[in-house]
Amino acid sequence: MKIMAVDYGDARTGLAVCDRTEFLASPIGTIEERNFNALVAKVAHMSREYEVGEIVVGLPLNMNGSFGPRAEKCRQFADALNEMVEIPVNMWDERSTTVSAHNFLNETNTRGKKRKEVIDQVAATIILESYLDFRRKSKENEKNNA
Repeated sequence: MKIMAVDYGDARTGLAVCDRTEFLASPIGTIEERNFNALVAKVAHMSREYEVGEIVVGLPLNMNGSFGPRAEKCRQFADALNEMVEIPVNMWDERSTTVSAHNFLNETNTRGKKRKEVIDQVAATIILESYLDFRRKSKENEKNNA
């Protein structure tokens, strides 16, 4: 099943999608939109365009696992998106994904304007890779316990 990950932001929102085998996660773009409702509609449109069966929205919990203002905004976004699509919308812990994305871009020497253009896509891809890894491990555990 194709799954889309969303790294929600007030100004830029990164998107990534995996292939049907759930093996390869790839960035698909950044939506630059400050209007909340317009952004929700654009993400819903992208989910239909890429024919995904599930959407995963990054949930930026505090390091101690508590919900802060940013996590609440992401939950509101996921709830609004859930109202617009007919597929599951789930939240996924994205602690440290932005740090990981910056580290990746440092390793690839991506700087300046180009970095700003891709950071949210890279973060969405890291969210999706983490989620896919969880799904693979869950399936393995189910097989081992059967």
